[in-house]
Amino acid sequence: MLKIFLFLLLSGSAGLTHAAATILVFGDSISAGYGLPRDQSWVDLMRARLRAERPDYKVVNASVTGETTEGGKRRLRATLEQHRPRIVVLELGGNDGLRGARIETIRANLAAMIAECRKFDSEVLLVGMNLPPNYGSDYGEKFRLVFETLAKKQRVAVVPFLFEGFATDRTMFQPDGIHPVTAAQAKMLDNIWPVLRPLILRTLAK
Repeated sequence: MLKIFLFLLLSGSAGLTHAAATILVFGDSISAGYGLPRDQSWVDLMRARLRAERPDYKVVNASVTGETTEGGKRRLRATLEQHRPRIVVLELGGNDGLRGARIETIRANLAAMIAECRKFDSEVLLVGMNLPPNYGSDYGEKFRLVFETLAKKQRVAVVPFLFEGFATDRTMFQPDGIHPVTAAQAKMLDNIWPVLRPLILRTLAK
């Protein structure tokens, strides 16, 4: 009987550890792999890298094409309850900017999602985006600053610009000029990994 009890106890502990070692990617079409071959998005590449380097972590991609910060805010709690992630990669805001949403609304929605993640003891990595120049320099600059200033205020990790290093290279984008091609996915992961890896190491030390 004692052996059975210990087995169940250890099995339960293993399950808790596995659930706690989840990285949740919560984004829009850029992270959902819009227009890409199967298993070729930057999230898929990250999953493969983690499988090789940190098999104690798994990746859940809850990204939705067309998602805004408002929509993300509505569905985040249920997603957190389901997966109980240790790290949340929050990649939202681009669709808000493309639709000319109020900067204050974007900032407030992102702040609310960061607060929701903290209720579940999840570390947050905020992923920033820039807008095309045709949206106007004033609005574009205010939008760009949302991510870095919010990350500083909320004390969360940030990748200032997901497309850093290839944003002006038209060959790195699909015909719509918005969604990166397969060749750009590794570049996005290279922008995220130096910020994500310290979070992984820190959460493992808890």
